[in-house]
Amino acid sequence: MMDKTQQKKSSGVLMHLSSLPSEYGIGSMGAPARKFVDFLKKAGQTYWQMLPICPTSYGDSPYQSFSAYAGNPYFIDLEMLESAGYLEAEDYKTVDWESAPDHVNYGALYQKRYPILRKAVRRFQETASDDYEAFCRQNDYWLHDYASFMALKAASGGKAWMDWEPALRNREQKALEHAAAAYKEEIEFWKSLQYLFFEQWKALREYANEAGLQIIGDLPIYVSLDSVDVWAHPELFQLDENKVPREVAGCPPDGFSADGQLWGNPLFDWDYMKQNGYRWWTARIGYLCKVYDMLRIDHFRGFDSYFAIPYGDTNAKRGYWKQGPGMDLFHAVEQQIGAQNIMAEDLGYMTESVKKLLADSGFPGIKLLQFAFDSRDGGGTSYFPEDYPPNCVAYVGTHDNDTAVGWTTSAEPEDVKRAYDYLGVTDAADINWVMMRAIWNSRANLTIVLAQDLLGLGSESRMNKPSTVGSNWCWRAVEGCFTDALAAKVRGEMERFGRLDRPDKKV
Repeated sequence: MMDKTQQKKSSGVLMHLSSLPSEYGIGSMGAPARKFVDFLKKAGQTYWQMLPICPTSYGDSPYQSFSAYAGNPYFIDLEMLESAGYLEAEDYKTVDWESAPDHVNYGALYQKRYPILRKAVRRFQETASDDYEAFCRQNDYWLHDYASFMALKAASGGKAWMDWEPALRNREQKALEHAAAAYKEEIEFWKSLQYLFFEQWKALREYANEAGLQIIGDLPIYVSLDSVDVWAHPELFQLDENKVPREVAGCPPDGFSADGQLWGNPLFDWDYMKQNGYRWWTARIGYLCKVYDMLRIDHFRGFDSYFAIPYGDTNAKRGYWKQGPGMDLFHAVEQQIGAQNIMAEDLGYMTESVKKLLADSGFPGIKLLQFAFDSRDGGGTSYFPEDYPPNCVAYVGTHDNDTAVGWTTSAEPEDVKRAYDYLGVTDAADINWVMMRAIWNSRANLTIVLAQDLLGLGSESRMNKPSTVGSNWCWRAVEGCFTDALAAKVRGEMERFGRLDRPDKKV
């Protein structure tokens, strides 16, 4: 579909918005994000990769969201709201966010952020412009359902839609009309939040683009069961007559988890989607390709075949593989919205058919240096830097892996020794730089490193440990850690490995 083998080499950093330094409990799209853009520019970077920016639901994972389209209200910058006249300083500057500088306290955010945002929305609505009305019209295909879903969820005390009264659960027309009238103000609140979010997002993206940075966003393959996507469009999913999943998503047991990974997301009804031309997928991909400069599609191998686990199981051991849509989906996407700037996360259980799907798509796949040595994943020569093709995105590790420093203590000692021997490590304290240099020196057109690896942090800063809950997605960088000295060092590495030149607009 697309030939990217002749592109110039470039590099970027993976850092989620939530992890930015901030005195207000979580990173935001205001000064914290702009400071990070300034650092990336000084460091000679071309890309800023983020995790999904959608609202998080229970468990705080950006891969389990109430909506595939909406933005996370936590990322709305409070100081920018004050500058716009929607908040007073006393509305938020004295709030105790109950979090350490290097940690997000999501419970405190849930309790304390929304009362502040409600104040801002009330003031915003007093002077709402034509831009707001235009935003609502342009996004009506997802916005009204989302705002109604969140209003009904609030009215039900936070219950999942599966536990709402039958008329609303089943979206009976009269019940929806009654809810629209009864919860009109609440629905407008959630719509207004999305307007404020995307106004700030637009400003941040423009700031990044003007600095020569492009933003890589993330498309999770699955949506949450308790989401507006499933509530509003149950026909798109493998549900029974009571709208209960027959099977759910996950991954089989492997070297990292003997029980496998039980994600619990509902599975798509690919036969139904094929019949209507994959319109839901085309709309979703087209929308996100406008939100970001480049789109990472998560769990790409799931489009070849996907792992189905009986609903109600407590682990993934009884799961089995089922056939996915393959290139039929991506042909439909390209026919309807044209070629897009996409990269494919093709990690996981690899087969020849998955490799063929990646090759046929033309999307750059992912190479992880840690996987070259880690026996838990089986290792493999394709993950050694000398074997990387130009059309790939190379990482030391992603948000699902330990940091470079942390990996040396969490991996098997024999695996770490093999890495040290291969990389010629003489000083273990320098392992993060040695591993980053190994991918920077590869033929990969694009390399992405974790912000934690630039900072030389250990397992305490790991963003996510798959198949675990309770301590993920919480890490934050502390104020002042992204120094000019660090930027100069990284920029020197970019010059050394020929990654300083900006690529063309498309990757």
